[in-house]
Amino acid sequence: MEVRVDFDRCEANGVCVGIAPDIFDLDDDDQLHITTAVLPADREDDVRTAIAQCPRAALSEHP
Repeated sequence: MEVRVDFDRCEANGVCVGIAPDIFDLDDDDQLHITTAVLPADREDDVRTAIAQCPRAALSEHP
């Protein structure tokens, strides 16, 4: 599983960081970063929750 960010939609609300802080990170300029290229299988449920709860629908899942 891969997660992608649509930076045109992302407002850096940090909801995803609150759900999966080991996967998502906001830098000092409020830019969202995905901290790992390959998501561990045991983190996929939390990442899917973060995708579903993103207030701007800026996150998406890709196989």
